[in-house]
Amino acid sequence: MAISVFDLFSIGIGPSSSHTVGPMRAARMFARRLKEDGVLAQTATVRAELYGSLGATGHGHGTPKAVLLGLEGNEPHTVDVAQAEDDVERIKSTGRLRLLGVEIGDAQEIAFDFHNSLVLHRRKALPYHANGMTLWAYDTDGTELLSKTYYSVGGGFVVDEEAVGADRIKLDDTV
Repeated sequence: MAISVFDLFSIGIGPSSSHTVGPMRAARMFARRLKEDGVLAQTATVRAELYGSLGATGHGHGTPKAVLLGLEGNEPHTVDVAQAEDDVERIKSTGRLRLLGVEIGDAQEIAFDFHNSLVLHRRKALPYHANGMTLWAYDTDGTELLSKTYYSVGGGFVVDEEAVGADRIKLDDTV
């Protein structure tokens, strides 16, 4: 994939694209993967763990908010910033999250205990990059349906665990 100047200057909630845009994209990628794998309807709850810099700065940089909004299907460039705080408060107060709700309308509403399902590891990092996060999805019996690790590598770019070490940026010689 070639990267243009438009990729480098992306729109999203702040204050840091590594801590908000990247995690929102990663959480949305995870929710979309649940749908693609055909397990969205079986998902009863999800868990997110933030490591390294994401876990250490956490609430101050808005990472938990970005993860919740991403799980609900929001994208950094289209999220309704006027509604975002209310959406996060709704999730916290009701203990319910609408997986991909923004995207598919008829959302898969799941249990989400904000204080136990979103963990900030302030002194623990993943091996590839300082901005790491792992997400899990479980069914009603607690059986794991999917787990994925993502890294927010700067500028809102996200690398999943399968792409670690691979050169994904290709020279664009069309100009």
